[in-house]
Amino acid sequence: MKRSLEERLKEGTVIAGEGYLFELERRGYLQAGSFVPEVALDNPEALKQAYRDYMNAGSDVVLAFTYNAHREKMRIIGKEDLLEPLNKNAIRLAKEVAKEHPKEEALVAGNISNTNIFNPDDSESKDKVRTIFAEMVKWCKEEGVDFINGETFYYHEEALIALEEVTKQGLPAVITFGLMGENILRDGYTVEESCKILSEKGALVVGMNCFRGPDTMQPYLAAIRNNVDGYVGGLPIPYRTTEEHPTFFNLPDGGCSCHLPTETTFPTALDPLYHNRYELAEWAREAKDTGLNYIGLCCGASPAMLRAVAEAVDVETINSKYSPDMEKHFLFGTDKTLQEHNLKYRLKA
Repeated sequence: MKRSLEERLKEGTVIAGEGYLFELERRGYLQAGSFVPEVALDNPEALKQAYRDYMNAGSDVVLAFTYNAHREKMRIIGKEDLLEPLNKNAIRLAKEVAKEHPKEEALVAGNISNTNIFNPDDSESKDKVRTIFAEMVKWCKEEGVDFINGETFYYHEEALIALEEVTKQGLPAVITFGLMGENILRDGYTVEESCKILSEKGALVVGMNCFRGPDTMQPYLAAIRNNVDGYVGGLPIPYRTTEEHPTFFNLPDGGCSCHLPTETTFPTALDPLYHNRYELAEWAREAKDTGLNYIGLCCGASPAMLRAVAEAVDVETINSKYSPDMEKHFLFGTDKTLQEHNLKYRLKA
């Protein structure tokens, strides 16, 4: 039988693969800017392959790609009539792929996220946010997800509303924050204070995702771990954020000489700023040693990066058979059948 998220957390580290937003834009199936996952209706096979690639790279979770598929985003692109079909099809496709796992059926998570309309001083905005979450969680319940992933919140109260709506439907909740450059949530809470409250109010996992790379997220993850008794998750972006530029929204590229549409590398010129997979693996080991239970990567992550993270915490993935092995490489290998005349050039190539 398929174990629940809580059962898996009790037994060891859970790997959660995210990053569909950037990956599907990179593959040509999603528009940067609006970042609405119309791919669930327009190119369902492309979405299924992305799900499959991350699952095969080690993810225990197939996260239904409904990030930004909420009423406000659909209003902006003029397609509110497609809101429910998009949400439900994204979940159904995730369930199909989850069943393909050769060892144990993967978990399927519904997905809600920051709405960008929450205003702590506007009660009407709070009502709209609650309605957005309520309808999306209801569809998740109807489609039979295993839990809800609520992510990228930068207001404590918006995250709390999300948790309340998930709890009403009787589903487990993973709630993670995207911490902006102010290093504090925008309604005044520290991220560790907020996570402690949400955990005490019933969130199964609390933590952080997106916006920050490992270097600028890990100190906050450690603080959350020190303040929370329950399970803690961390899913950084794979970019080299710094203390001066803690998020990827304003991350500069000193070598870029061309004009950029937004005068920042975000979101379509971040390529030179990637961490390599070995650096991400080092972070994963540190995260596990810190006591994190739910580990993954977010926007920008490739399946190969996720596989390196999973293997770093001793998880053998479906596609570990394709992990790097340089033994037979013509320049760098050690296999006795390689050509000696090539090997002598390995340092000059």
